[in-house]
Amino acid sequence: MLMGYPHLDAPFCTIARPDSGVGNVPGVFPLNRPLALTNLRAMSTPDGRVIKRLTIVDDATHEAVAIETERAISGHGVVRVLERLALSRGLPKIIRSDNGKEFCGRTMTTWAHERGVLLRLIEPGKPNQNAYIERFNRTFRQEVLDQHLFTCLDDVREAAHWWMLEYNEDRPHDSLGDLPPAEYRKHVAGNSTFEMSA
Repeated sequence: MLMGYPHLDAPFCTIARPDSGVGNVPGVFPLNRPLALTNLRAMSTPDGRVIKRLTIVDDATHEAVAIETERAISGHGVVRVLERLALSRGLPKIIRSDNGKEFCGRTMTTWAHERGVLLRLIEPGKPNQNAYIERFNRTFRQEVLDQHLFTCLDDVREAAHWWMLEYNEDRPHDSLGDLPPAEYRKHVAGNSTFEMSA
């Protein structure tokens, strides 16, 4: 959720799925170049209990900002993560996400409006508008989730933590001039989407 965010020239608006009954729904905007991305995905443990993960990526630097794993993640949970990240990274100027209720419900839209953060939702059925986070999630799934049998949340959290460190600090990206995201961020600190919004 943090992260990937709608039309950069569009004014702030409350965005919610039409069936959510939350706020006014001016519409969904097609995306140009987003600044940061978020997404929510689910998996389950062998005992059938669901584990959800919220992934947050800075689109400007391709840095994995957070991979949160919980049994359930609500709009309040997403806001808690963003508030925690704001203490260390500042707030994103724009957040792009899919149309999940945790991203377009009253809790999230109110939080974003009060902090001057623009929310942008991708068009329903158009995951290519959030392509980087989709690719990021696929890579994380293939390299971590599909390689291990996780029996508890703490195991997933630990694996995500170590993978995220390696991804940010050691893995060069072609699109970043063969620099890892953390090093690239140092070179373009002024361009990161995680600056305090005015």
